[in-house]
Amino acid sequence: MANGSSTSVKIIGFALVVIGIGLAIWGYRLSGSVGAELTHALTGSNSKEVMSYYIGGAASFVVGLFLLVK
Repeated sequence: MANGSSTSVKIIGFALVVIGIGLAIWGYRLSGSVGAELTHALTGSNSKEVMSYYIGGAASFVVGLFLLVK
């Protein structure tokens, strides 16, 4: 494999890690909103939108970390 290809994979991995952290933070901030608090009070769980951000952030972070370490 060429060295340039390895560098681009590392850049993509780093970008995915940053995006994953951003999505997790965005989900955390969204979980404090009035609508999310109301959903949590009524159902006892986070809203689907908040969980989507958490899951998307975690998946992006893990894939990015894998690409960085690989």
